[in-house]
Amino acid sequence: MKASYLPLLENKDVKRWYDNLGAKSNLTATVYIRTLRLYCDLNKTTPKKILKVAKTKKFRDDFTDFIRELEKQGKAGSYIVRFKKVVTSWLSYNGINVKLKVNIAGEYDTPTIANERIPSKDELNRILRSASQRGRVSIALMAYGGLRPESLGDYAGTDGLRLGDLEADIDEKGLSFKRNPSMLTIRKSLSKSRYQYFTFFPDEVRKYINEHLEERIKRGEVLNVNSPVLGFDPRGIRTNKFLRTTLVTRDIKEAIIKAGFNWRPYVLRAYFGTNMIIAESKGKISHPYLQCMRGHKGDIEARYSTKKGILPPDMIEDMRKAYQECEPFLNSIATSSDQNTLIKQAKLESLKSIAKNVFGIDLQDILHQKEIEDKIDLTPETELETIEDALKQFREGTTVNTSEDALNKFREGYKIPSIGVSNSESKLVTEDELEDYLNNGWEMIQIINSKILIRK
Repeated sequence: MKASYLPLLENKDVKRWYDNLGAKSNLTATVYIRTLRLYCDLNKTTPKKILKVAKTKKFRDDFTDFIRELEKQGKAGSYIVRFKKVVTSWLSYNGINVKLKVNIAGEYDTPTIANERIPSKDELNRILRSASQRGRVSIALMAYGGLRPESLGDYAGTDGLRLGDLEADIDEKGLSFKRNPSMLTIRKSLSKSRYQYFTFFPDEVRKYINEHLEERIKRGEVLNVNSPVLGFDPRGIRTNKFLRTTLVTRDIKEAIIKAGFNWRPYVLRAYFGTNMIIAESKGKISHPYLQCMRGHKGDIEARYSTKKGILPPDMIEDMRKAYQECEPFLNSIATSSDQNTLIKQAKLESLKSIAKNVFGIDLQDILHQKEIEDKIDLTPETELETIEDALKQFREGTTVNTSEDALNKFREGYKIPSIGVSNSESKLVTEDELEDYLNNGWEMIQIINSKILIRK
């Protein structure tokens, strides 16, 4: 199939304009020339004729009438405004600075995605399980690393994510990752803002990448630092060096539909951004670090790209540690460490509830005092140690920072019930599994997200 805009490129001025746009973005250049071709067809004109009449009042009036007619047809403002941008770009390139002062209703509205929401962890897991090996890599890198589809493979298929961009050693067996979480560099040629930045990804993504590479090695592919992270389908005809953006998003869209949803592939980057913002609100990562990982301009990026400096190793390691703190907010599969953390959190909440309801003691005050004295943020482990130490002091009649009334209640003979929530005698189960455990001597402690904590 031949593109309908090709005849326009026979005009040397149009070709220069198109090539100039393409020097920054092939995608923008293609979208703009398609829009110019459509505008010419709808108004029965040509790019050359537009230049001749551009400074006349009739042209401005006709353009305004054109916009109003599209609005009457029910076209979205975000669709209509592209004609204004493209015509202005074409005129400006040719030295004609005409201000098309026509207002467009709802030009920033996006009605097709107005009600779109990000996937839950369970829904993301379902999408991953519905994907091909190659699609699973793309989905995971977007959801856990915040990559754009264009960073995985550009519009023309001339560049894309390479194995050398990963923090790993390459041999005939595949990749051997050096650190966890692993760092991923997005070169400036793959960056929307045209500057190099980096992000991280967890062990789950490493597994998906290695599974994809193992399959390619079996087919006889020899890997090196310039090999694409996303391989080609052996059944197809390879015409480009890298997978084009349209094929990257096709893999993702097929998995989303197969999982029973109708989201855009870009919703996976929104999944990363939203959950990382939640992690930021919990104090797990700083805003400048998050800006850097999302590929947005900020203080770190200015120093890293504009001044062509290299971030000091200790800052990179601090960012790696911050990302690791954020992993529970991103992971769609609960790890054993996640479950241990949930168990500790459940024990904490149980102790707090018992102390408050039975003894009228607010253990949160004790934790707050501990943070002030030690000048640190308490982890679930140190919170648990602090509370258990405080309760031990209560049992022994030692003074603790709390009310005299609470101390008296302890001295009157109250005892803290033994909740027995240790890792060896407790576990997280689903609602379907609960009944069988209850019939075999287990009891429910607490509901945590979609799981239920039980003890023997």
